[in-house]
Amino acid sequence: MGISSELINAGRLLADALRPLKFSDPVTHTYLTVDYARAGYEAYLKTYANSKKRTLLLGMNPGPYGMAQTGVPFGEISAVRDWMKLSPEIGRPDHEHPKRKISGMDCDKSEVSGRRLWGLFAERFPNAEDFFKDHLVINFCPLIWMKDTGANLTPDKIRASEMAPADVACQIHLRRLIEILEPQYLIGVGGYAENQMQIAQQELGTSAVIGKILHPSPASPAANRGWSEVAERQLKEIGVWI
Repeated sequence: MGISSELINAGRLLADALRPLKFSDPVTHTYLTVDYARAGYEAYLKTYANSKKRTLLLGMNPGPYGMAQTGVPFGEISAVRDWMKLSPEIGRPDHEHPKRKISGMDCDKSEVSGRRLWGLFAERFPNAEDFFKDHLVINFCPLIWMKDTGANLTPDKIRASEMAPADVACQIHLRRLIEILEPQYLIGVGGYAENQMQIAQQELGTSAVIGKILHPSPASPAANRGWSEVAERQLKEIGVWI
């Protein structure tokens, strides 16, 4: 079995574990991106993840105009379409929020975090194949949670008792990805993801170097002040880039 097939199987097992989970107030809508947007996620893995990777970068969970629309982690439309050359057919979740419609690759809104992240990588690696030869970007959890207004909810805003089984399933999946890809560097995109990498490393006992880069979210004042320069410097300090 090829590496991408192993990753796809791991993703499907994760979806099976997350699908039955229920979340209560303040959550009113939950999207499982690796279900309705599975075609996008698996096209991403088939195209760019069929080899071991030197560096695994981990995000937290999908944004409404990124992976939620494309199935690709941090899946800014233009980066997925023009740089990765992917054009997957995306379905729609069963219980859709009227303010968070899924239009797939026809989405006309921009995911700022994804634009910043993939923009940095595309600037350094004009050909996507050159980036993905050594790197892969994955989200820790493929769920997106919304409140009644349509606003995003991060994991820390959800009841701990309800997040616990999701965290367990996502940790099992992360550890499986690390076993398959055998990365030398485990890089969290933000502190939350770095912490999940640390947990996985402790469980697996790997010697991979753990680090983090500043999360590119526009909600972070620091990220709005030259995010790409900061992230590039951090990757060089960790040793990922020269």
